Amino acid sequence: MGQVEWAYGLAKNLLKAKLPRRWAHTQGVAEQAERLAPILGADADTLIAACLLHDIGYAPDLVDTGMHQLDGARYLRDVAGADERLCRLVAYHSCADNEARQRDLFDVLAKEFDQERPDLARALTYCDMTTDPDGRHLDVRDRLAEIHSRYGPEHVVSRSITAATPCIVSSVREVEAALADVRQAGSG
Repeated sequence: MGQVEWAYGLAKNLLKAKLPRRWAHTQGVAEQAERLAPILGADADTLIAACLLHDIGYAPDLVDTGMHQLDGARYLRDVAGADERLCRLVAYHSCADNEARQRDLFDVLAKEFDQERPDLARALTYCDMTTDPDGRHLDVRDRLAEIHSRYGPEHVVSRSITAATPCIVSSVREVEAALADVRQAGSG
């Protein structure tokens, strides 16, 4: 069984029954990753697997710190025996260091997990932050507004998303530019 199939099965088992909307989002995020294959080459499967696993930390049985990125990465490392790259991508996805700071968990996160290559981290941020809770593609600004409306202005997630907005928007725009370059090269 390949990495993507393994990740799909694990995420489905953790999310589908208890968090069906989160499962829909996860599938949409993975579909976004499939579209990035032209710019990722050999790393496409790693990104798709990370997209499938990025939100498993929301699964009720996995919640420990309340920071889904850290809880999911710990589960992948300690229980599932996942590849280190997947653990790193999940731990830091969508500029999670900002949420770690808001929750006073940054030192814990940094001690337990190194960061993954910036291009893969940006790609995962792009996939997550251009997919709504129901798995549909949308603009990053609409996604950020949706997160704020869902959590409210004082929630730790909203505060961390506010702090992360420059990182998130920059990541999305860089991936969009890389996709445009590939399309232009293919049509020329």
